[in-house]
Amino acid sequence: MDQNNEKTARGTRVHTPDLDWSQVRETVLMLELAAGQIEAAMKDSGSSVEVLTDSFTTMAGYMRMIGDTLATLPNTGEIGEARTSLEGITDHVSGMVHQSIIAFQFYDKLVQRLDHICHSLAGLSDLVGDQSRLFNPVQWAGLQGKIRSKYSMREEVEMFEAVMAGMPVKEALEHFMTEMKDKGDDIELF
Repeated sequence: MDQNNEKTARGTRVHTPDLDWSQVRETVLMLELAAGQIEAAMKDSGSSVEVLTDSFTTMAGYMRMIGDTLATLPNTGEIGEARTSLEGITDHVSGMVHQSIIAFQFYDKLVQRLDHICHSLAGLSDLVGDQSRLFNPVQWAGLQGKIRSKYSMREEVEMFEAVMAGMPVKEALEHFMTEMKDKGDDIELF
């Protein structure tokens, strides 16, 4: 696509097609829009999750302090009964805080995957929008290699390679989701 045309013909023309109308340009526009919407959603949710993560981390610290203070109280009498009850509650709340922190780690993995999708869509949009690269298999192989190199989780790499080898996307996704479900709370820190 000519650089000058690209600047003057950015929006959709499906309602007013002319001789310059192009399904490629419409595809690029929709890819760019999808990537932009994903990025906006990640930014909107990112600040909220950051506040929640900080809050839960602080709560975990307070729960440790409460537990340490309870440990200094006597084990007998009314105070001992209160101590035992509060220790049970503290342990339960600490467990809930821990589970919440694990959920935030899953959110981090989600954001990382969405970031990979945004980069993939941007690369695809650039390739499809460039007539000099669009029909060049070497360019497509380069894009695929670039996309694969962004993946940091083994399951993502395996899914990508399975699809590139011919497995239907739906089947590869089902396999990916099963592996992630089987993995459970096993969080990879990245």
